[in-house]
Amino acid sequence: MTSSSARLTLFVAGLVAALGLGIGVGALSYAVLADDPAPVAAPTTTGETQPEPAPATAEGMSVAEIYERTSPSVVHITTGAGGGGRSAQGSGFVYDENGHIVTNQHVVAGASEINVRFSNGARYPATLVGSDRSTDLAVLRVDAPDTLLRPLELGDSSDLREGDPVVALGSPFGLEGTITSGIVSALHRQMTAPNNFTINDSIQTDAALNHGNSGGPLLNAAGRVVGVNAQIESESGGSDGVGFAIPSNTVRTIVSQIIETGRAEHAYLGVTLVTVEDGIAVEIVRAGTPAEEAGLRPATGSRLDGGVQIPTGGDVIVEFDGKRMRSSAQLQSAVDAKRPGDTVTIVVLRDGRPREVEVTLATRPS
Repeated sequence: MTSSSARLTLFVAGLVAALGLGIGVGALSYAVLADDPAPVAAPTTTGETQPEPAPATAEGMSVAEIYERTSPSVVHITTGAGGGGRSAQGSGFVYDENGHIVTNQHVVAGASEINVRFSNGARYPATLVGSDRSTDLAVLRVDAPDTLLRPLELGDSSDLREGDPVVALGSPFGLEGTITSGIVSALHRQMTAPNNFTINDSIQTDAALNHGNSGGPLLNAAGRVVGVNAQIESESGGSDGVGFAIPSNTVRTIVSQIIETGRAEHAYLGVTLVTVEDGIAVEIVRAGTPAEEAGLRPATGSRLDGGVQIPTGGDVIVEFDGKRMRSSAQLQSAVDAKRPGDTVTIVVLRDGRPREVEVTLATRPS
């Protein structure tokens, strides 16, 4: 990636949403070590479990207090692939007392063998419960002693504010039990998922993230998980102070589906959109999708505005399910909040005049 393209990534991702299309919108560098893991000395262990930390209920804890309370719940994940595939490593955290571990989908993608190591050095094989490429989340399960299964509490990512303190835990470059601190640099960012769909409402942080941090928790000052660290924006390939995490409210929804059914389903409209002054312009309508069946009209041309091609001649969406829509990210969030099979009314501007279109949402292709 050239320096100019790297600087453009966030701008494009904030402007264009691949809503229901497999089109990338400025993919960020994955914070996962895809090469063979470098040999790192395992922490020494006598087989004894660590004392259980107190519940993370206090507000405004120090970084040291957060580490003491939460680090026993953060795990190091290593994977192997058959047929000469490459091994990888990443991070994760204990989700519940049933042995479920949350990590990134790209950490375990294609793995034939997955192992989880706890902070006391105990190592256990893990099975993949399910994963979701659209949100880059995966759930593992380990058969470990109850004393090691200390779930981290999920916080409410919608309560975050720019400037809030956060810390990241994980295994950058295989260095297990590493904690870094920073702030919430920005909210409502967009990341590109492994299947090129958009992950909305992502959290930007300057807490250092590097290869191997993928899947580890981003924690607030109360020690609650507000995000799952997933990607970095970097020209060097290392931490340049611009990292991104999947918001905890997305994690809560997707992980519960995976645990219940082994997979997650997303509502699907089937368009590519661009935010414009009047609303959200429909750039492309994919064949055989709910958008096409409902008669949404794609752009017939484009104009150059500030160096960006703006679609013209098609529908401009101004309302979805009774709510005014002002950006493609807002519309995608509204679609994500629905379930496949839901029927909604969309108000579009067509030839300058408002028109209602009824759409039955489908299931997003994987």
